[in-house]
Amino acid sequence: MSNPIETQILKAEEQLRVAMLSSDLETLNQLLAPELIFTNHLGQVLTKQDDIIAHQSGTVKLEVLTPSEQYIQISGDIAVVSVRMHILGSYAGNKSDGNFRFTRIWARSSGSSWHVLAAHSSVVT
Repeated sequence: MSNPIETQILKAEEQLRVAMLSSDLETLNQLLAPELIFTNHLGQVLTKQDDIIAHQSGTVKLEVLTPSEQYIQISGDIAVVSVRMHILGSYAGNKSDGNFRFTRIWARSSGSSWHVLAAHSSVVT
């Protein structure tokens, strides 16, 4: 059985997956830390605002996000998640149907909810 923090992270990961699929800006805004640093699969460094605008504008369009090979490491109020994700969709008009690896650092302060502080994605070949 998962420990309570791992359960919270698994729930937050699922909320993020669903929000990404539907470009749910409100939920993305809640889950992404204001100081987010996200390095995408193209090596571009994005802020929280960049990520939200990409969903809002349709630059990111996701049809399928299927997770597998998920690993979670917890240290106090920090959780590191590594997850393989099959993605079907498009980014900036370029179609994508492949496997990616995401590493996310979730953090919380003073008992607040969990937020993605940093993330990195890469193509799995």
